[in-house]
Amino acid sequence: VQLQASGGGLVQAGGSLRLSCAASGRTFSSYAMGWFRQAPGKEREFVAAISWSGGSTHYADSVKGRFTISRDNAKNTVYLQMNSLKPEDTAVYYCAGRRSRDYGTAGYDYSDWGQGTLVTVSS
Repeated sequence: VQLQASGGGLVQAGGSLRLSCAASGRTFSSYAMGWFRQAPGKEREFVAAISWSGGSTHYADSVKGRFTISRDNAKNTVYLQMNSLKPEDTAVYYCAGRRSRDYGTAGYDYSDWGQGTLVTVSS
């Protein structure tokens, strides 16, 4: 599946953004999906993941309670709603797909990656 992330931008601390990741192909509903991020000078890290049906989600501790991952299989799209943003959330955000019912939390769990969208949170 090919993935296209969008929705990044510049926002003040405390603000919100919603990222979208549109997938091509007819098999999107067979994919568990994840969001990862990479800040300047840092390694890529897991943010959130959702099972193929949307019935199960998982979050990194750093975003739990602030971010929400969801999906619309009819639209072949996964979302990341980000609220109460902090400067430390600044990063390039990537969506990733894994042809499995269940998600993973490591980068190597995912076979398909989008191009990334930049989120900048100013203080």
